[in-house]
Amino acid sequence: MDLALLRTFVTVHRAGSFTRAAALLGLSQPAVTGQIRTLERQLGRPLFLRQARGVTPTTIGDELAHRAAPHLDALIEIAETGLDSESSGVRTLHLAGPPEFTSLRALPALAPLTAQGLALRTSFFGKNEETLEGLAAGHHDLAIATARPRGGLLTATALCDEEHVLIAAPRWAARLGHNVLRDGHVVLEQLPVVEVHESLPLVSRYWAAVFDSRPASSGTVIVPDLRAVLECAAAGAGLAVVPRYLCAGALERGEVVALLDPPVPPLRTYFLVVRTGTLGLPPIARAHEWLLRAAVDW
Repeated sequence: MDLALLRTFVTVHRAGSFTRAAALLGLSQPAVTGQIRTLERQLGRPLFLRQARGVTPTTIGDELAHRAAPHLDALIEIAETGLDSESSGVRTLHLAGPPEFTSLRALPALAPLTAQGLALRTSFFGKNEETLEGLAAGHHDLAIATARPRGGLLTATALCDEEHVLIAAPRWAARLGHNVLRDGHVVLEQLPVVEVHESLPLVSRYWAAVFDSRPASSGTVIVPDLRAVLECAAAGAGLAVVPRYLCAGALERGEVVALLDPPVPPLRTYFLVVRTGTLGLPPIARAHEWLLRAAVDW
């Protein structure tokens, strides 16, 4: 069986689409379609059911993917190991995840491993789907995700929970009084909102958990980086919802204040995700274990 065809098959299986697989492989969609048809002819069985949006693997396709994917990943690792040993002996780990958490949590935790011969290459993604698609296609070795992936080709381990805090500059908090925060919509009517996206993902999640409602306002400042969101809120641009680890220092310094202290604060879980079978590879296993140890204190 041609390994190039097998690699294309595994990529399509992980991506769920010929179009996405073609982009991940750097091929045209007709080339990917042709390779899958060639493999299906060789096996004498259909591997995917074509649908209006993407493809769904047949039972034979699922079985082949589960049997072949770990071995294909191992072959890629062997090839990369050979390249590393011919140069400096440094092993490279490709890490992907959200920019803020990866920058402030994961990378500092992994920094000591560089003294043990591990090199790090990092990719930032704002959308969870982009992170997991890149991991499935083999562009990354280890990913930090905000949702557990479906299916058996990716394996996820819960890493830690992040608490979300509703914050604003002290001058805005002083205007609200003591009883204004009983209803979420009242806050949004009185304060502008700083968020990472027009859909207000963090504010909406907070409102649903704390007020059992949806925010009625739109964002005043939209900036796709939580660190910038925090700086804008501290400068008085409006209220924001940010992770506690990100705003803890600003809270201690009085640059922002927490507008609420709910009995059960909204949480978001982070997951460490690998391609199934790759935790047996030393660089990935070491980084995976290192992050889990560090997360105990997060």
